[in-house]
Amino acid sequence: MTDSLPTVLVVAAALIDTDGRVLIAQRPEGKALAGLWEFPGGKIEPGERPEQALIRELREELGIDVNAACLAPFVFTSHAYESFHLLMPLYLLRRWSGTVQRREHAALKWVKPNQLSDYPMPPADEPLVAWLRDLL
Repeated sequence: MTDSLPTVLVVAAALIDTDGRVLIAQRPEGKALAGLWEFPGGKIEPGERPEQALIRELREELGIDVNAACLAPFVFTSHAYESFHLLMPLYLLRRWSGTVQRREHAALKWVKPNQLSDYPMPPADEPLVAWLRDLL
């Protein structure tokens, strides 16, 4: 392979409420893939462990506090976009402190797993839907 793409490491969470619904967040205008629905999370900064990055991102994006022990590694996705390759582990999260708030996204929705495919998602997020549907 002559042209190698840089790998971008991001981390995401499937927040699951007591009714078995999963939280998805709509990407805001002005960001790449605006309007698509995704699992909350973000880039892993240099020197951060994935769990640290996810705790930081969930605090910034949703205003919640998460204990690392409550993050359950679930599955990962690997997807080649045009200018980079994305590697994203997805964690399951059923316990957190605080109330989920929309801070950075255009909208938030709690969705039953069998309805997740009704929401357009970035290509890297799409394969995660089947895993969640099978689990929940």
